[in-house]
Amino acid sequence: MAESIIGLYKTEVIRQRGPWRHLEAIEFATLEWVDWFNHRRLLEGIGYVPPAELEERFYRQCGESAMVA
Repeated sequence: MAESIIGLYKTEVIRQRGPWRHLEAIEFATLEWVDWFNHRRLLEGIGYVPPAELEERFYRQCGESAMVA
């Protein structure tokens, strides 16, 4: 799984947006991509919602069921 994520990152960020002149530019582009990947990317397999939204829902439900028990 990690290898496919790294490959996707390299394809979408490193190769398409290069050539890179400074390390800071790569770091900033990486932060932007990670933010998109976690908060705005819609995944079909989880109902077309971003991963961070699904995770938030999960933990909210866990908290509600812990309060009921």
